[in-house]
Amino acid sequence: MDYGAEAIKRHRASHGKVSIAPKMKVETIEDLSIAYTPGVAAVCMAIAKDKAESFALTNRANTVAVVTDGSAVLGLGNIGPEAAMPVMEGKSILFKGLAGIDAIPICLATQNTQAIIQIVRALAPSFGGINLEDIAAPRCFDIEDGLQDLGIPVFHDDQHGTSVVVLGSLINALQLVGKKFSDAKIVFSGAGAGAIASARLLMDYGARNIVLVDSQGVIHRHRTDLTSIKRQMLEITNPEGVSGDLAAAMRGSDVFIGLSVGGLVSQQMVRSMAKGAIVLAAANPVPEIYPDQAKEAGAAIVGTGRSDFPNQINNSLGFPGIFRGALDVRATRITTAMKLAAAEALAGLVEEPTTERIIPWSLDPKVVPAVSKAVAQAWAVE
Repeated sequence: MDYGAEAIKRHRASHGKVSIAPKMKVETIEDLSIAYTPGVAAVCMAIAKDKAESFALTNRANTVAVVTDGSAVLGLGNIGPEAAMPVMEGKSILFKGLAGIDAIPICLATQNTQAIIQIVRALAPSFGGINLEDIAAPRCFDIEDGLQDLGIPVFHDDQHGTSVVVLGSLINALQLVGKKFSDAKIVFSGAGAGAIASARLLMDYGARNIVLVDSQGVIHRHRTDLTSIKRQMLEITNPEGVSGDLAAAMRGSDVFIGLSVGGLVSQQMVRSMAKGAIVLAAANPVPEIYPDQAKEAGAAIVGTGRSDFPNQINNSLGFPGIFRGALDVRATRITTAMKLAAAEALAGLVEEPTTERIIPWSLDPKVVPAVSKAVAQAWAVE
């Protein structure tokens, strides 16, 4: 099937993927008087007296804003807010279909950091949570950090959804090949939002030897072209002082994690890795290296971002359950403990991991209940 052509056909026929449906019937004068005027005034005044009542008397507690500026959409780049809408709608139907959460796509016609922060602050009273999406680094870090005092969870999925699924995958993968997080050399191709957040979460879990590689090569102390966030990451990564290109970084490594662009990794690079190599080539739609090529070159375990290969590294395994759990307990933020708990829950759903199954299927109905429960429990002990 030509998925692109079919997607255009179906989107055109349905005019997108989301709509709004009423919860109350309005069929009689009494219904109208309760749902709208005059009865609704009493509801308004109850909230005016206590703003927290907005979570009980409106749909706020079950509504998430999916916010983008269109600057880093999938692997398509800075294509703008209008072109980003199909992805935000897709996110919204996953929220609803997998976790029962009503999500509203909001695509902003600005890429100014402070403007986005101010807009989201102004919108926050309508929502129980904010899912930031497809916002380019380093702006995404500043926007998320600037919104942590809203009193509702603010979560940049490209960072943290990615990091949770990567960690969940590696928990089982490293166990299968008999290696520990503290001993493994882990190489990232890519040093954007997803890679940086994933590196941090892996270190929170016990990783000690991580090397980041961007389009200019290994991030090392002699580089003079590093952004402030890359300089910060250098303080906690690359302990062996590796320099050079991606091939140099991968020599002797135990894990390769690709969050960059397709076709970067050769079979020779995989052959240079340590025995029992794990290759998670998550660039979409073309992975850094295809699974058959990686396995032929000696990789023990291979994952990609695609649904047509085993071990799909997909954010839909993370964000629906994470938000479901956070909304259920009225969490005011998403903590590191909650992300670690989510990753462990994902890994735990695969009772007998194999090289072909280190992570659950994205549409496994057990995922959201398990992840949401783990996230809620983690918040309870904060």
